[in-house]
Amino acid sequence: QLSLMDMMLVSTIVHQMATNYLMGTKSISPAGCGARILLFPMLGEGECFLLAAMAYDRYVAIRHPLRYPILMNQKLCLHVTTGFWLPGGVDGLMQPGAILSFPYCHSREINHFFCEAPTLTHLPCAHATFFKFFTYVCCLLLLLIPLALLLASYSLILAAGLRMQSTEAQKKVFVTCSSHLAVVGLFCGTLLLIYVRPKSYCSVAHDKVVSASYTIFTPVLNPLIYSVRNKDVKGALRKWL
Repeated sequence: QLSLMDMMLVSTIVHQMATNYLMGTKSISPAGCGARILLFPMLGEGECFLLAAMAYDRYVAIRHPLRYPILMNQKLCLHVTTGFWLPGGVDGLMQPGAILSFPYCHSREINHFFCEAPTLTHLPCAHATFFKFFTYVCCLLLLLIPLALLLASYSLILAAGLRMQSTEAQKKVFVTCSSHLAVVGLFCGTLLLIYVRPKSYCSVAHDKVVSASYTIFTPVLNPLIYSVRNKDVKGALRKWL
């Protein structure tokens, strides 16, 4: 599921960006812009909830190893994985209709490498204060809820790890969680820097760098982060080097 979301996220952004750079085109249709505004929240917020569920999965595996097949059965996993798309999908459906309905009577130039809602809110000549506030609240809730679940799961994992008598078992717990924590920090941390921050910290150059991090670099790094613990992958890498 994480691989699917990462591939879709990269496919949504990168091919248009590459076309713009290579072909010298610097325009996008309203429909194309709306499609990206729809898909990006659905994938981004869905991935945050997925990472929260993965943290809970690790908690169950570490805290209740014998009951794991019962607590994390296939039916529950199916319900959870289909539920990831719902919060982001609802937010994604609302944003394009609202933001593209504003009148753009002056500049239509987006100072960004893709259509992203926070960038477009600066362009309408109509009063968009309520929409900005509504978007801020939605993003705050849809990012802080999975982050709260992540913190709760890892607090319980840390408590369970510290109670273990074996140093080897404690080491295994923390190594198991390290790759997931790295992905959470890269993805959710950069999303918070864009969508949940004071207005005084707004900077166009800063936004471009941070946006590139969670739309391009994080999906590329995820397979490397998760596979670096795999013995076969490490052996193949050593052999290749």
